[in-house]
Amino acid sequence: MKFTLKDYQEEAVAEVLSNLHKAHKRWHDDRDIHSFSLTATTGAGKTVMAAAVFEALFHGDDDLNFEADPGAVVLWFSDDPSLNEQTRFRLFEASDRLNPSDLKVIDNSFSRETFEAGKVYFLNTQKLGKKSLLVRGHEPEGKNDELFPSTPPDLRAHSIWDTIQNTIEDPELTLYLVLDEAHRGMGKTSRQAQNDKSTIVKRLINGSGSVPAVPVVWGISATVERFQKAMAEAKGRSTLPDVKVDAAKVQDSGLLKDTINLDIPEKTGQFDTVLVRRATDKIKASSEAWAEYAKQQADTETVEPLMVLQVPNKPDSDDIGQALDTIFQQWPDLKRDSVAHVFGDHTSQSFGGYHVPHISPERVQDAKGIRILIAKDAISTGWDCPRAEVMVSFRPAKDKTHITQLLGRMVRTPLARRIPGNDRLNSVDCLLPFFDKKSVEDVAQALMTGGDGSDGSPLPGRRVLINPEEMKPNPSVPESVWDKLTSLPSQSLPKRNAKPVKRLTAIAHELAADGLLAGAGKLAHAEMHKVLDAASARYSAEIATARKAVMTVEGKSLRADLKGKDMSFDDFCEAADYAVIEDAYRRASRMFSPDLSRTYAEYLAYQNTDPDLLEEALMDAHADIAAMGLVSDVQEYLDAEADKMAKRWLNSYRIDIKNLSDERQEAYRQLKEMSKEPEDLDLVKPHSWMEATAVMEADETVTPLPTYKQHMLCNDKGEFPADMNDWEKEVVDTETKRSDFRAWYRNPSRPTQDSLGISHIESSEYKIMRPDFIFFSEKNDGEVVADIVDPHGTHFSDALPKLQGLARYAEEHSRVYRRIESIAKVRDTLRVLDLTDPAVRKAVNESEDAKSLFESALAINY
Repeated sequence: MKFTLKDYQEEAVAEVLSNLHKAHKRWHDDRDIHSFSLTATTGAGKTVMAAAVFEALFHGDDDLNFEADPGAVVLWFSDDPSLNEQTRFRLFEASDRLNPSDLKVIDNSFSRETFEAGKVYFLNTQKLGKKSLLVRGHEPEGKNDELFPSTPPDLRAHSIWDTIQNTIEDPELTLYLVLDEAHRGMGKTSRQAQNDKSTIVKRLINGSGSVPAVPVVWGISATVERFQKAMAEAKGRSTLPDVKVDAAKVQDSGLLKDTINLDIPEKTGQFDTVLVRRATDKIKASSEAWAEYAKQQADTETVEPLMVLQVPNKPDSDDIGQALDTIFQQWPDLKRDSVAHVFGDHTSQSFGGYHVPHISPERVQDAKGIRILIAKDAISTGWDCPRAEVMVSFRPAKDKTHITQLLGRMVRTPLARRIPGNDRLNSVDCLLPFFDKKSVEDVAQALMTGGDGSDGSPLPGRRVLINPEEMKPNPSVPESVWDKLTSLPSQSLPKRNAKPVKRLTAIAHELAADGLLAGAGKLAHAEMHKVLDAASARYSAEIATARKAVMTVEGKSLRADLKGKDMSFDDFCEAADYAVIEDAYRRASRMFSPDLSRTYAEYLAYQNTDPDLLEEALMDAHADIAAMGLVSDVQEYLDAEADKMAKRWLNSYRIDIKNLSDERQEAYRQLKEMSKEPEDLDLVKPHSWMEATAVMEADETVTPLPTYKQHMLCNDKGEFPADMNDWEKEVVDTETKRSDFRAWYRNPSRPTQDSLGISHIESSEYKIMRPDFIFFSEKNDGEVVADIVDPHGTHFSDALPKLQGLARYAEEHSRVYRRIESIAKVRDTLRVLDLTDPAVRKAVNESEDAKSLFESALAINY
């Protein structure tokens, strides 16, 4: 893969491959047919995951211990030919093992007896319709309708249905059908065209006449309820466990924007230009901010943000012309040819005095010169445009579904990563001239669950803010306080299936690429060769025993005496041949890493070896490595040493890495997270926060939020708005009145680089907690000190795990802080546990109940 998969993507790929392996085996063993789905919210990278699956399916994957299927054929089916072209391009863009010749779009001239193994074929509903040339020459047995017209067979050697049937019936091949956006074309509808599509898809899945059912069906979508219902109705098809990507992990990844800002006028009414001017100011400010960011980073591409004007299905061209007048007046530098539309009729349109050309939706992202896009509803299934950052919707409130669908397609981050400490560049703005407050609340609720009709659960980490205000670094906060903040150690979320050797070699690659350590890859392998040498000496007896097992094949032979009607089993032992040794070596190499195993085998073979005996020496080396792979202690020892070396390098080059661009720092940040245990991460200084300034009550009245002074970020009045409960207000009031107080920081609850995260274990799984407050004070000698103060209710199920995580963090990092305190209310009194106290930490770690700790003598009144 050209891209490093996110943790959740790797997990999903492994689960999909497990399902495909089971389905393949059961089809070839028992002719059982299966289906399952992959569900992930918009922006999760479903096509990237599919690319990784296809690479493994065609070529195998050592990291996932997956053997290639030499007869694999993938038929990618969607409702839209342009969507297929877009998917084909993305698969090629993501994979370094899928060539253009492996990704074939089926056109009207296609005619093969069977599909070719190792290829992905793209097919859409229209190609199987009654007017398509592809279906000619074939009429399924017992069927005579317009979907399968009877046409003289000499028009083509094989119709598409012949090809599908022959591929399914070929014992050397396995046909995997991928339904892209699987819910489309599956539901019941009154329109004849949709009925035809539904019939075609169902016949493709279930078979018809002489054409058998497809052996394996894999549905990919943001929501697959209709697909699952269709599969349940399919006769004789078993279902495998569906693969569902955790939406929280997608939001954590940085692939999706964290914040959606909704602007509404005080009163609804006739269209005016106020919000259009405001939207234009936003897109101008965003353009300037991206240009400045690219200038700072030097090696980062300049994002050209896009504004979408969403209009009703029957728009008034004069209203659109008036909006364009406002935009060009407010943004004089905007070029006249920077406007395009994506209406369904594909012809140029006139809006007032403007002649606006059509552009295909899938071209918008790469057409950087287009800065204003006029659209109607959801534009197109599968369309996305990460550089779309501002939308003005002229649709009425009853069309809120269309608004959320389009916004759901605008949530990808332009650079596929967060911009550190900058909410402005991590957000999307939507302005709604015709919406009342209640309708905006409905839109906000829909967007909090993904905006694409997914499963309805909130996306942790995503915020939808109504009429927010931007906060900037507080000019009254001295730089020494900021330095203290950025020195505080945050923690990473460990990776469940971390591979230390793989991480070490990846770190070596990045260090060499950035010119920080020449020849880092060779150095890493040389050190690991020494580790394996040491392991060979340490576990020599166990390895010698394992080598005998590798070099011999044991079994039993049956001896039958036909005359005496006697049978006996005799043991036999034969020397293993080359194939057996190589198979054992491949299994071991997957554990140690194929690359390291290869270089270690060469290292062993070239030691004092006659060149004429090199081949035999390599075979001996492979046997040695295969034997080492059978000794679990060797793997543990190697992983531990690789982990030590990775940490040593990351620490040695920490300052050099901090001087790199954000993009390069993010690469190392991800490598730090590829660990089995939490790793310390650097906090980033925030440059821009978007914060709500009011809350909407149940009766639709809007109540301004209270504001506070001396927060580290503030508006131009030096104020920070915050929605806090009574505990939190009491904590802030108490801490800010201390004589040595200098500033306070409301730690973001979302997984941004400017948020302090602390790992804890909950239900045997690592999670991240984010303490509420960090307060900064100045001692008499001028030293700035930091205090973590975290109010948290003991009635929550995660109270004790979070408290224990905070205790472990305090044990490791107490020297960095003056105080680390957890606060809870006992009856009417706030009680404090001081986690810098070893006795308190010991009690916390041994306790089974958080509430009793705050009621005990270990806690003091706040």
